[in-house]
Amino acid sequence: MRRSAAVLCGVTVVLAGTLAAAPANAGAARSANTAALTTAAAKITWKKCGTDDAPTLQCGSLKVPLDYAKPQGKQITLALSRVPHTAPKSQGPLLVNPGGPGGSGLSLAPFVASSLPKRVAAQYDVIGFDPRGVGESQPALDCKPGYFDPVRPDSVPSTPALEKANLARAKSFAQACGAKYKDVLPYIDTVSAVKDMDSIRKALGARKINYFGYSYGTYLGAVYAKLFPERVRRLVLDSIVDPTGVWYDDNIQQDYAFDKRHKALMAWIAKYDSTYKLGTNPKKVEAKWYAMRAALAKKSAGGKVGASELEDIFIPGGYNNGYWPTLAKTFAAYVNDHDTAALVKAYDNIAAIDASGDNGYSVYTSVQCRDASWPRDWKQWRKDNWAVYEKAPFMAWNNAWYNAPCAFWPTKTLKPVNVANSKLPPVLLFQATDDAATPYQGGVTMHRLLKGSSLVVEQGGGNHGITLSGNACLDKHLATYLTNGKVPHGNGVADAVCKKTPDPKPQPATQKAPSTLQPAVAAVGDGLRGILGFGR
Repeated sequence: MRRSAAVLCGVTVVLAGTLAAAPANAGAARSANTAALTTAAAKITWKKCGTDDAPTLQCGSLKVPLDYAKPQGKQITLALSRVPHTAPKSQGPLLVNPGGPGGSGLSLAPFVASSLPKRVAAQYDVIGFDPRGVGESQPALDCKPGYFDPVRPDSVPSTPALEKANLARAKSFAQACGAKYKDVLPYIDTVSAVKDMDSIRKALGARKINYFGYSYGTYLGAVYAKLFPERVRRLVLDSIVDPTGVWYDDNIQQDYAFDKRHKALMAWIAKYDSTYKLGTNPKKVEAKWYAMRAALAKKSAGGKVGASELEDIFIPGGYNNGYWPTLAKTFAAYVNDHDTAALVKAYDNIAAIDASGDNGYSVYTSVQCRDASWPRDWKQWRKDNWAVYEKAPFMAWNNAWYNAPCAFWPTKTLKPVNVANSKLPPVLLFQATDDAATPYQGGVTMHRLLKGSSLVVEQGGGNHGITLSGNACLDKHLATYLTNGKVPHGNGVADAVCKKTPDPKPQPATQKAPSTLQPAVAAVGDGLRGILGFGR
């Protein structure tokens, strides 16, 4: 879930278990259907926008109501992309979403179309879209440009002054959003985005849609299936949000999972001590990392990388181990050679936030802060996040401040949707056991709630977004399902188990640190890594 590109994970400490347990209002589901179905059907005009990599790509836009309770009121614009089917017979539209919330889906359509087996992709119109508020859709939100500019206060509020500084930042962001988008924020949420998806379906002239979502996109798909079960033909969810933890508890669980994943990176570095020369004991390697963090908290590298920015650099390693060689090389350069330039380069390449990142974070907060209630008493946040920090320090406070604007958000909140569903055709779920961004239990929970679904597990895998990333076993299940709707059936929690994709190898000791990210995973996986970003 969490951030895109330089936007990271975070969550507030609210009574997520209680919120998740409260089922969505059945009347709200009926009104969602009614409002969407009574909106006048629009058409999409497609224009060629092909590239060398995607020569048949088309682009279009669609006007939808800002408020579906007022279908003839103010309209907003959704940006769409399409790779048309080429087979004689089409299986209809396949809507794809990369997560976030706040992730742009326009480039995901050509990626999916080119990454699926040709015979499978040829049967679908693969449809990408920027959800409301995102990217090329209008209006595109940017509450406070430059909000993540370095150097930020140390994320760990070890003094009252640091806590005050971080709180002031969070409050200022929420206030800026409220002042700039007062009339829009009440309609930037998951349920509204789901209604947009049904408007896209109608504009495409399709009776049903196929859907393929990653990360937060799994929750988006599950909510669509709940509100419009009769409109679902096939549903694929990869790296699955725990729908019972929206959103506070899910972020807390991320903190524990990312800490474990960070320790996995430290163990990997220790394994290759001959290359990185940071020691063979993972705990001692980790101690050197925290010593580096403490030094940067006192004096930033190049006036750009302080303690918080260091966390920003290393958090992507929890999403995908393709970053590990670059992160390890940067870490070793600082510790062994006192090289601060390597840290600055890594920050620029991996963690720096540009305008699209500002937009992604603005939508991320708008959706998560609106979707569910968050604690309004900062004492609750302080108590909960210090408790997490004691056991899992790596991302606890960085994530807390990432979500802290929700404590001061200017809109009323909704109730999370109870996605439990027994009205769907077979659904295919994918989950890695060691995924940090969407921990394994989320896939198990979604499997339980979607009756008749099938869960495919990548045993020992820790990457986020696991299909179309070089694992032939996973991709075979995906291709079979999209071809004929068949899913595997097993006797245990998992219906099928695939071996994990191997961890990367270190860069050669003589190799200069790259100016761009090392494609340490398969080329396809590297492409997906860039599209999914880091949507905590």
